[in-house]
Amino acid sequence: MAHLPSRRRLALAVPVVLSLTASLGFLPSVASAAPVAESGVQAQDASTLSYVVNTRTDHRTIESVKKAIAAAGGSVVIAYEKIGVIVVHSANPDFGKQIRTVRGVQSAGATRTAPLTPASTTEEGAVDYLTAAEAAKVEAAATPGSEPLEADQWDLRAIGADKAATINPGSSKVTVAVIDTGVDDTHPDIAPNFSRSQSANCDGGVPDTSEGSWRPYTPQDYHGTHVAGEIAAARNGVGVAGVAPGVKVSAINVTDRTNGLFYPESVVCAFVFAADHGVEITNNSYYVDPWLYNCMDDPDQKAIVDAVNRAQLYAQKKGTLSLASAGNSNHDLDSDAILDDSSPDDSTAVDRTIDPHECYDVPTQLPGVVTVSATGVKSLKSYYSSYGKGVVDVAAPGGDRRYQLPDTPSKDGRILSTMPNGGYGFLQGTSMAAPHASGVAALLKSKHPWATPAALQAMLKAQADPTACPESYDQDGNGTQDATCVGGPQYNGFYGFGIVNALDAVTK
Repeated sequence: MAHLPSRRRLALAVPVVLSLTASLGFLPSVASAAPVAESGVQAQDASTLSYVVNTRTDHRTIESVKKAIAAAGGSVVIAYEKIGVIVVHSANPDFGKQIRTVRGVQSAGATRTAPLTPASTTEEGAVDYLTAAEAAKVEAAATPGSEPLEADQWDLRAIGADKAATINPGSSKVTVAVIDTGVDDTHPDIAPNFSRSQSANCDGGVPDTSEGSWRPYTPQDYHGTHVAGEIAAARNGVGVAGVAPGVKVSAINVTDRTNGLFYPESVVCAFVFAADHGVEITNNSYYVDPWLYNCMDDPDQKAIVDAVNRAQLYAQKKGTLSLASAGNSNHDLDSDAILDDSSPDDSTAVDRTIDPHECYDVPTQLPGVVTVSATGVKSLKSYYSSYGKGVVDVAAPGGDRRYQLPDTPSKDGRILSTMPNGGYGFLQGTSMAAPHASGVAALLKSKHPWATPAALQAMLKAQADPTACPESYDQDGNGTQDATCVGGPQYNGFYGFGIVNALDAVTK
């Protein structure tokens, strides 16, 4: 997979996010969570790390743990009391070990391996923006009633989204929150459907709702804007169209300002913020840094899984369905062993072989989260998409520029969508597949506003078009299978219950 030095790697040539198992029943369920920000956080030094401390949810325990945190050399940044997650900064190298012995603490660990100090960020990889000449060619091929650049949106036609829009484009009462690198809400295709009141910046774990806080820090943080356009770009005679052009989108920026990563405390903040602000669906086209897989026999990684799971379970209980991309490593997430050579990604990565049944991609493999694999124009699993029976729930267009090219004006097998500063560009990855499924989920929620997250997930699976395993998956023709699909035509490791269908979502 393309591995950029920041979360911008999510969608470039192949965005990053995988999925793991189904049930993590040992993690606690929660009721409601109002964050309590703490004042007087100490100035950090060069060795300061961030931690999550997960406790019982009664007030007495939380207050007792706060005192223990201070005694161990920690400073509380924010406490999400109703889910029992406390974000802490500490320069004490033994902080995690000490706090885990405190009564009432159920798990605790560092959320990163690099200190909380500014890090240089370099950009690599290139985005293929649509040039003026290319745009003119696509516009010339546009059909009456379509958006100017829709002729290149093979993905909409693949799932019947173009036809669905004429029947039910989605309700403005439904919001999909894009938890990502921020969204340029000034883009003419996004502005008509953007919800400022449900947007924030969660970097560091504390929500910031000041005007524009949710926007990308730089034009290179294009990932979230592209995702938002795929979901809900307006049918307004400008540029492209989204899968659900009548619903709202909001932005929750979780990008670390110093190195562009998505740390656990920021994602905890995002799930809680979305739930508390009435968001019906969240799109998660990323994995939580710094570990591609979080292993439960490591106390730090276990605490990360615990904290993020508490937050997303809270969101589910508040009525929010979350979808996440399956990842771009072509990993079989139902296998016994996977080589992870990219973790940790905020310091020096080491090679480790993990069991995806015991080490989890977060949030993709958390219970109740819909895992989405990617397909190309031939409705075949994209070469990079991770997969796995019992892990993948549904599939959706994510693009495949290598082996699956469409008969469109540009003949580009990737996904065309919005970019910052009014631009449009092509990306591919499971990061692109998840928002297509999120758009279909938003159409289902528009038609069935009473649906709970569990009911909505069941409907999403039911409307998907069952897709059988291919007879052969030797895409490069070298005589070796590039991946092995396990399962029958109704459910398998490549496509789950099938490829999402927007038209069926609004008609059946």
